[in-house]
Amino acid sequence: MTDVPPSSSHGTRCAGDVRQPSAGVLSLIIVHHLNNSRSQRILWMLEELQLPYDIRFYRRDPQTMFAPPELKRVHPLGKSPILEDTDGPDGDPIILVETGAICEYLVEKAGGRLGPPADPLGALRYRQFLHYAEGSVMPALFAKLVASRVPLLGRLAAKRVQPMIDVHLDYVEQELARRQWFAGDTMSAADIMMSFPLEAARARAGLAEGRPATVAWLDRIHGRPAYQAALAKGGEYAFSKPS
Repeated sequence: MTDVPPSSSHGTRCAGDVRQPSAGVLSLIIVHHLNNSRSQRILWMLEELQLPYDIRFYRRDPQTMFAPPELKRVHPLGKSPILEDTDGPDGDPIILVETGAICEYLVEKAGGRLGPPADPLGALRYRQFLHYAEGSVMPALFAKLVASRVPLLGRLAAKRVQPMIDVHLDYVEQELARRQWFAGDTMSAADIMMSFPLEAARARAGLAEGRPATVAWLDRIHGRPAYQAALAKGGEYAFSKPS
């Protein structure tokens, strides 16, 4: 699915720019990172897991807001995020797409850190929200974005989509009113997966109206040192700011 672009963009990094790892650190992971996109979650997750990595930067076309063709040289889909690991399973290199699949892979690579809680119900919540982010919330948000760009009739269609979005946001609010994190008492990859749709919803779909538990959750993730480190390394990401 195409990433939801923000309303404005800035910065100067170009496709294929590489940020080198810290001196003395051997990086086995490369993140092909598109500005203002889902791939910001992968940087955050790598920071939380303290796994060394490099970043290759790509910029959206300023007119279409699509990813540049250079990404197709890495993977046929040409979508970000793309993760390369020169030390994949059995020591073989791998190239992996889809944010959820990448998150699950990194949990395994890190020995289960940020994985599901030990209790069965928490593990089910973890699995549900890991897939709910892209399977349910993002399609509704994307439908509103696409519709709103079509004059008149599109704007009317966008208004019809908003009630569907509100159903999702109200459900999320109920869940976060019961616990600090989506799976239980500690942060997990499920929270990282949910960050992008909820940040996009705050920017575009009125999330902040009457949903204090969700806003508090956003404040918690934005205050984490790993989140801030990922922002500093990843560059332009407008969704981290309230609209």
